[in-house]
Order: sequence, then structure tokens, then C-alpha cells
Amino acid sequence: MSDPELQAAATDAVEKAEAAATRRRWINLGEFVAVAGLIIAGISLWLTWSDRRSDIADKQAEKSAEASASARYVVKTSVRGNDVVIDPDDRHSLGDINVVFPTALGVAAQTSATQTISTGWYQSALLKATDGGADRQTGKLPVLLTVNYMDDDKPLSTTGIFDIVWETKGGGLLGGRSLHVVGVRLHERGGSQKRLDALWTVKPAG
Repeated sequence: MSDPELQAAATDAVEKAEAAATRRRWINLGEFVAVAGLIIAGISLWLTWSDRRSDIADKQAEKSAEASASARYVVKTSVRGNDVVIDPDDRHSLGDINVVFPTALGVAAQTSATQTISTGWYQSALLKATDGGADRQTGKLPVLLTVNYMDDDKPLSTTGIFDIVWETKGGGLLGGRSLHVVGVRLHERGGSQKRLDALWTVKPAG
């Protein structure tokens, strides 16, 4: 074979090698693109699943919060005939209420099936504790109140310290002082006998 033929054969071999290398590069690039596509698709699928899972969790949390809020009874009161009455709401029926008084007042804990805090329970003790001053006084008597109620068929209860706002006036029975209940205010949720005793004072408070 002559030199021109050898040179032509060598050139052809080089071109074929370069063409083969180019094909391999395109194949490798195609494989890379395919793999990258699978990775992207996998990431997209995972993100979609994660978002759906997060949405489901958020909705479940919202439903749980709504159920918890609707299950809770918020104590409502009214003054009737100088007594405090615990009123039901549209969702909950009420059971017994338990009322605890400050230890120093000397009044035993009471239970009412009619959801009523009777003034007769503490009237004499409170008038005695505030005697010796002006006939007209105002103050707040803290009590530890527990209200038992039903949420559907589930028995629940709520406890808090409530201030019974009172006032006294002269000219009562036989010329003595009389006690009048003005209203009830939530002082704080929860509570204990120790906390109740720390809050009570016989000093007039507006």
C-alpha cells in the first residue's frame, strides 16, 4: 500500500474513532438526561406527597382545635334574687357545681345541683367579717368554682377562681346591714385553696 493510501486509511480510522467517541458522548449525555429526569420526577413526587401530608396534618390540627374549643364550656353567670346562677350554653348541659370559700371566712364548701351559688351560704360570715366599718361598703369575695358539664355524652369540668362582687348597705333587717350581690367576674382559670386564701381580703375593694 502506498503512502497516500496509508494516510487515507489512517485518516478514515481517526474519523471513525472520533465519530464513535461522539456517539458515546451523546449516549452518555442521553443517559444523564434520563437519570436527571428520573431524579427530578422523584423530587417532584416527594414534594407533592409532602405538601399533601402537611395539608392533611394542618386540617386535622384545625379540626382538633375546633373540637376542643367547642367541647369547652365557658362559664356564664347571672344574678337572680341576690344569688349567682351558672347558666348553660346551647351546646352543654350542666351538672353539679362545687364552690369553695376562703378558709378564714369559716364557710364550708358547698355543692349545688341547681347551679346556684346561694348568698345564704356566706352572707352572715361576710357581714361579720366586714363589720365595724361603714354600713356602705363594696368588695370582692373570691371563690373556687368547679362546674361539671356534659359535652355530648362525655362528662367534663372546668375550674376557676371567680370574684363575687358585693356591696353592703345600712337599714337592713332590724336596722342592720344588708348584703347585695352585684355580679361575678373571672379572676383566673384553675386555682387551689392556697391560692384562694392568698387572694381574699376583708378590706373594701372597688
